[in-house]
Amino acid sequence: MTFAELQESIIRETAPPEGASPVVQALWHDARGDWKRAHECVQDDTSREGSWVHAYLHRKEGDLGNAGYWYARAGKKKPAAGVTLADEWASLARELLAR
Repeated sequence: MTFAELQESIIRETAPPEGASPVVQALWHDARGDWKRAHECVQDDTSREGSWVHAYLHRKEGDLGNAGYWYARAGKKKPAAGVTLADEWASLARELLAR
């Protein structure tokens, strides 16, 4: 799946694309405004990818301490000042879809 296809599915579909990984499903749900469902997708995923999405979700929630923990688990630095949530979401999606 491409980034454009993911974006299109967010607009047109009522469920994540079939075969999407849990981390991509989490981003899909988040983009549709369902933070809780997105969080459920990665709650128990301690992989680097799952931890990064988990960090992003807690950053979005405003729980920066918890986000910091998950960024560290993901081996990622906290986003620099000025990096918007939308920018981080796009970076996450592009990187996860490229794998």
